[in-house]
Amino acid sequence: MPIVSIKTVKGLLTPEKKSELHRKISELLIEIEGGGNLQFAKFIVVNISEEPAENFSGGGIQLKPEMFGLQKTEH
Repeated sequence: MPIVSIKTVKGLLTPEKKSELHRKISELLIEIEGGGNLQFAKFIVVNISEEPAENFSGGGIQLKPEMFGLQKTEH
């Protein structure tokens, strides 16, 4: 049973892009792990979690919503 977790910055993915990710990741796992058997889809779990930009850093630099063209979120 493959479990895929995706963590991303809140506000970057539209509902349509999330749906596309769910679909394409599932298709890839069906092809690779399930050997092309479409019945394998019922064993696939995909989770997309969104967190504020401030929860991430790269190279020791804390990310800011403005770096992604997003407005700062209130906590």
